[in-house]
Amino acid sequence: MNLIMHIANLDETTLRYHATDKSFQRGESYYQQGAVVDLCQRGNCLYGEVEGNEVEPYHVTIQFDAGGVTEAECTCEYSFEGWCKHIVAVALTSIRKSETIHQRLSLNELLDRLNHVQTQTLVQELVAREPDLLDRIDQFVNKISPPIVGQVSTTETTVTRPKRQTSVDPQPYRYQTKQMMRNCLQHWEEGWEENPIDTDLPEILDQVQAFIDNGDGNNALVILAAITEACIEDWDEVADYGAEGDDLVALLDPIWATAVLTAELTSSEAIDIQVNLEEWQDRLGGSFEICSEALRQGWDTPELLAVLAGESEDLWEEERPSYADKLARIRLELLNLQERYPEYLNLARAEDLVEEYLVMLAQLGRIAEVMAASIRLKDAGQALAVAKVLREQDALAEALLIAKAGLDLPDRISAAPAEHQFFNIHQSPLLDRHRYELADWTSELAQGLGDQPTALSARITAFKLRPSMRGYQQVRTLAGEAWQTLQADLLQHLRTMDSWSHAEAKVQIFLHEGSIDDAISTVTDSYARGNLIQLVMDAAMSHRPEWVIAKAIAPAEDIMNRGKAESYQEAISWLTRARRAYIQAGREAEWQDYRARLVSTHGRKRKLMGLIDCADL
Repeated sequence: MNLIMHIANLDETTLRYHATDKSFQRGESYYQQGAVVDLCQRGNCLYGEVEGNEVEPYHVTIQFDAGGVTEAECTCEYSFEGWCKHIVAVALTSIRKSETIHQRLSLNELLDRLNHVQTQTLVQELVAREPDLLDRIDQFVNKISPPIVGQVSTTETTVTRPKRQTSVDPQPYRYQTKQMMRNCLQHWEEGWEENPIDTDLPEILDQVQAFIDNGDGNNALVILAAITEACIEDWDEVADYGAEGDDLVALLDPIWATAVLTAELTSSEAIDIQVNLEEWQDRLGGSFEICSEALRQGWDTPELLAVLAGESEDLWEEERPSYADKLARIRLELLNLQERYPEYLNLARAEDLVEEYLVMLAQLGRIAEVMAASIRLKDAGQALAVAKVLREQDALAEALLIAKAGLDLPDRISAAPAEHQFFNIHQSPLLDRHRYELADWTSELAQGLGDQPTALSARITAFKLRPSMRGYQQVRTLAGEAWQTLQADLLQHLRTMDSWSHAEAKVQIFLHEGSIDDAISTVTDSYARGNLIQLVMDAAMSHRPEWVIAKAIAPAEDIMNRGKAESYQEAISWLTRARRAYIQAGREAEWQDYRARLVSTHGRKRKLMGLIDCADL
């Protein structure tokens, strides 16, 4: 058996990086209690069962390759940051007690032990239990072994789903939409500001997408017409509360275009749809520009046919419209569904959709072509997408090359939602999100492959883009003897960062390094949260007691002066720190004078006085 006894880059430092402190501690406890009751390895997968609060144990799967862990999943409902406690427990067991891992045959190794007849028997047995597998087997066989000339194509007889013979009743979809609009009105009448259409309508449209995915564009159009008309019937009332027609059309237009390109339409049906679109545009004020263009082009305009055939890269006679990328991506999704890969590649190349083009090449296993065309990558997000697919194809060295090159590319500036564009570019927490994700991913892969210089360089880049205590510790681990020099550089970098989103990381790191003045400087600004300020106060008590006193008294007095009884406990928390700082500074008599003034001023506030007495202030 080809067994991998060690998962590259899976050690406790890496584990702490992927899990929060709380998850790691709980996972450690599970490990100590022996909660991991079964642990086995099949090829590049580690499977573990962990006892928890439920009757059945939780199932953990850790997938890996030569570069390290590629995915870690658990059947528990944990949905917060990082790996859950069950994954931590399984990982700790594999690290500390690798001898307990049961080595079992991978799927390939199991199949290698079967002869032709036995393999057929196994497949027949599986299909008998899961009849739907037959269609998937048919697709697979037809894909790798086309029918012999003169033989009936299995695709025509089995795989292609027969066309639906009946029309879908649109009324349930109309009712859902009407209910959504009523809920929206009620929502705004109650004073809420959010637009529930933005979240509720996509859920209704997902049902339309299911028909499209099934190749039934005609029924999708019937449902879409009912949904759109139901929206428009109540639109005037909704618009009175400030709803924008452009926003509604932006949700409807792409799926209308997708349905049009999936359906089989007569020329008169296409005209009817265009007439309806124009009427709806008049009511809403938006523009169904993508769907209108899809109706005009269809699939058989000479320009499009030439592009799909690879004979031209010029789809647009005049200036390329702003919606061209969206329309092209809709076509690519449909071509992918139909497994028309050469046409997919031709269209993606002609429309300069670099990510889609390179990802498809990688998925088809055409690695050399990916590397040759990688100079067309425009941003870090594209590089990360391509590198991930290369890794899935087991082209790890090539994936690392693409990732390293991507770190020199800009981020996707357009990735920030419009509502965040008011942020100063130096303040926005969304800035360089893709570069951070790429740097983080690259560092782990490089470390797993033994490329320490790249792992360190990428980890430093990730830390500088999004500092964290865990990232800081990762740099230290990778730096080795170079840490002292790097440490000074990282701390200086932190001092120059003034984004509110980095305050917590800065405080944690400065306090960890004993840089109290830097931590104080970080929380001096008004955006610092109270708990963060109190954390710094506790550390600065002996170093800067005067600062603690001044910083604690102000919020305490604000609460007391306003008589906010529900917040008195918070005021006590501030006063407790002020008292400790007075004593630390040798000014206990001043504290007693201050306390006397508090009693004189707020003595009638019985709840506050009771809390002060209980806290022994």
